[in-house]
Amino acid sequence: MKTNTRGRVVKTGLATLAIVASFSLAACGSDDSSTPSSAGDTSSSTPTEESSMTDSPSEEADAAAQVFGPACDQVPADGDGSFNGMATAPVASAASANPLLSTLVTAVTKAGLVDTLNSADGITVFAPVNDAFAAIPPKTLKAVLKDKPTLTKILTHHVIAGQLSPDQLAGEHETLAGDMLTVTGSGEDFMIGAENATVLCGNVPTANATVYIIDTVLMPS
Repeated sequence: MKTNTRGRVVKTGLATLAIVASFSLAACGSDDSSTPSSAGDTSSSTPTEESSMTDSPSEEADAAAQVFGPACDQVPADGDGSFNGMATAPVASAASANPLLSTLVTAVTKAGLVDTLNSADGITVFAPVNDAFAAIPPKTLKAVLKDKPTLTKILTHHVIAGQLSPDQLAGEHETLAGDMLTVTGSGEDFMIGAENATVLCGNVPTANATVYIIDTVLMPS
């Protein structure tokens, strides 16, 4: 995991998106034991069966191995909000367990997008942290949270169809709001949208999405 210490000023804007590559658990084979065989029987399990039991690591254990960014160490080490925990839950549910994304989850809930995001078949989500929303004037944020059409447009501006890995992230992408979002950069250094939001913790897997936690709320054009 690479730490990127570059700071930046969070810009005023509004949006969200709870958050969104889908990780499935690799199942280890189980072997039913019968009564011990006779002393002369040395073939109780085949090499193939033994390999499946001992050589198949859990993909869940690797959930944290693929993430990057300076805020990744703020994600809980265990439980539903950990990388392994989020990897098994659909994106909105995964975000609700992450303490960095509580304001985003509130916005997604008010917009009525929880089921939409949880049932989406493979998406990429740019998820603003709580501090990104805190940078918005309270009156403005309160007004937007009450305006469902505007809130929905902002939130869906943070969502792209398809689960994008870091090497697929740069470029022009159509959002679920129907507009375009530009991402520049490479490796572990990206700028998102006209706001030049940076990635605080990227390539986070959930059951149906890849999530990039960002430091700024993105505004649709």
